[in-house]
Amino acid sequence: MTHDIETRLTEKGYQLPEAPAPAANYVPYVRVGNTLYVSGQISQRPDGLVTGKLGDTLSTEEGAEAARLCALSLLAQVKAACGGDLSKLNRVVKLTGFVNSTPDFTDQPKVINGASDLLGEVCGEGGRHARSAVSAASLPMGVAVEIEGIFEIA
Repeated sequence: MTHDIETRLTEKGYQLPEAPAPAANYVPYVRVGNTLYVSGQISQRPDGLVTGKLGDTLSTEEGAEAARLCALSLLAQVKAACGGDLSKLNRVVKLTGFVNSTPDFTDQPKVINGASDLLGEVCGEGGRHARSAVSAASLPMGVAVEIEGIFEIA
């Protein structure tokens, strides 16, 4: 990517968290050649988890913010996988977003746009990706959003 991702993150007022440790029996990412598969990252702030159910206790805008937090955690995992060098990220290939929502909530794509928009802002054209956005009856620890990603790295 032609412009430094970390510079764009700073310019936009975002800060990468430390790459979250796995919460169960899995690894945070797996590299196969130049493809990096990052395990689902849950919505969390430095002060704790973002919990709730879209269509009940959270608005679409609050869900989009939760998705942005997931995107930052995804980038933190990519950075860790690249030995601390986020400039090795070539492209965001695909995201799968899970939204903790009521049966009648239908704005899952608007929620996951929070992550997609952030990745487009900071990664430019390389941040454009394929995507799925689906409803979940519940998510681990009651979080609002979980997103997994596939990335191309150098």
